[in-house]
Amino acid sequence: MESMQNANSEKHYKVLVIAIAIGITGVFIRFAGDENSTYFSWIANLLLILGVFIGLKAIFKIIS
Repeated sequence: MESMQNANSEKHYKVLVIAIAIGITGVFIRFAGDENSTYFSWIANLLLILGVFIGLKAIFKIIS
């Protein structure tokens, strides 16, 4: 039963919401930024990778 309580823990889903928000921000910056600016591209890629990493980490904590 402890595994089920861990999976239903509210903190996992808060982290998922934050990860999704970070990823969506990265996607927004990619399309809203200047096409010729490499800085927007770098920032967008980093935010997207960070959001995916945090999201996968939270998902694997829920699964385990």
